[in-house]
Amino acid sequence: MPPKPRDDPDEVVSLDSARLAFGERVLWDGLDLVVRAGEFIAVLGPNGTGKTSLLKVLLGQLPLSAGAVAVAGRPVTSGSDDIGYVPQHRSLDRGLALRGSDLVALGYDGHRWGVAGWGRAARSTKRDAVRRALAQVNGGHLAHVPVGVMSGGEQQRMRVAQALVTDPLLLLCDEPLLNLDPANARLVCALIDRRRQEADTAVLFVTHEVDPVLPYVDRVLYLVDGRFRIGTVEEVMTSETLSELYRSDIEVVKIGGRYIVVGDQSQYHHDHFDDHVHDHVHDHIDDARGHGHD
Repeated sequence: MPPKPRDDPDEVVSLDSARLAFGERVLWDGLDLVVRAGEFIAVLGPNGTGKTSLLKVLLGQLPLSAGAVAVAGRPVTSGSDDIGYVPQHRSLDRGLALRGSDLVALGYDGHRWGVAGWGRAARSTKRDAVRRALAQVNGGHLAHVPVGVMSGGEQQRMRVAQALVTDPLLLLCDEPLLNLDPANARLVCALIDRRRQEADTAVLFVTHEVDPVLPYVDRVLYLVDGRFRIGTVEEVMTSETLSELYRSDIEVVKIGGRYIVVGDQSQYHHDHFDDHVHDHVHDHIDDARGHGHD
């Protein structure tokens, strides 16, 4: 089904009655979501519920089973320069000679998704784009530093700059805080928020680390077992809403602006619910990072 005509010029993402299934396994169905320019959406839920798959749909890497999807009013295509993508943090080999500016420049040509063919502009145009992207993450001083000797936080700042180098309308972030210490997690969130404030960029942010993004989130999309809720943090992160989603007694406790989610873990497989609970609880003792992916 083709996407509906875009009535709102600020509408960046549109999902209409979207369904994603693999055989009999339905990740989500009947998903209607509109993300507007400058809106920050956190995508939450346990592992295996289709969070990363949602980003792959928007990247044009995975087709919907039913429904329609559009970015900026157009059908999604792989390698679109309307979209920036920030992956999870993985440490790079210390012997890697690639410099910060080189890593950012790869985003200009589309190689971060394994696609090329956006066309090569003049070298000076690319250099200017890389310089601007580095400036947006306060990373100009890292331009000539080998990425292998950068700290985890510095490497992730380069990945954010890589996502921004084409001046995207939409920024997709897939567990970008994974394995980062709390200070660097807060820094990455603040840099992404600054970009959306300055350029009116829409943000979809998949994370298990809820607390660092809470100051910036406009709405939450929470996915569990084919069910979902969309609303503000205050609407979704409640005992009543999460108990309905998990179909079990879940308690949400807010302490000092942080959310702790607890429930009867014995009712769930380890990779389905326990990780989600542990991520929330152990985050408050600075002892956990994310576990796995969709």
